[in-house]
Amino acid sequence: MMKLLIFDLDGTLADTGQDITNALNYSLEPFAARYYSLEETKAMVGSGISKLLESLIPYDSPAAVKMKNQEGKKPEEVVLNRFLEYYDNHLIDNTVAYPQVPETLAKLNDYKKGILSNKREIYSKQVLEGIHILKYFDCVWGSDSVREKKPSPVPVVDMLKHFHVSHNEAVLIGDSNYDIEAGKAAGIKVIAVTYGFRPREVLKDADIIIDSFYELLNVLKEM
Repeated sequence: MMKLLIFDLDGTLADTGQDITNALNYSLEPFAARYYSLEETKAMVGSGISKLLESLIPYDSPAAVKMKNQEGKKPEEVVLNRFLEYYDNHLIDNTVAYPQVPETLAKLNDYKKGILSNKREIYSKQVLEGIHILKYFDCVWGSDSVREKKPSPVPVVDMLKHFHVSHNEAVLIGDSNYDIEAGKAAGIKVIAVTYGFRPREVLKDADIIIDSFYELLNVLKEM
């Protein structure tokens, strides 16, 4: 019997893509980097914003070269600081809960529920509060409150211990290969949603694939 539901946040519960895209493009402006579209951003995010931003810096741009020659100023720090500065003030400008998420969560009172996100904990809580679903969760863990980030199984195993449940009493619900890899490596079932940031073909290794959040009610009964 399932006792614990572990949820990803971005692309699973909340459509945060546009606000992340806007912050990403703002952060890269000083380096004359190209503009990234919403779909491009959705395809890239998931493993943590610091690593992603660093990978997108055009280090051969005049601004980056100049910074590298200045003591105490690094392009990576400038980009991350700009991202955080923007995101702090525009966290939920366009962010909304996916269809049927609040209504479905309200019907899952028989389960313990946790958030396991690669977004920082404070941002995760603020997004959940902003879309009015924070009240449904017993704990919220972000990238800065776990020992290792997804796709590592470590945070999943730690959450099982936190709730005192076994591997066969928990399921992870997410929208990406990072969620699937983390859940599988931790030895728990994984339910993947197709409406999020990753295409269906990336989700093929999940135990169950659903097209709408509301399907979760029937799937959990069958499990």
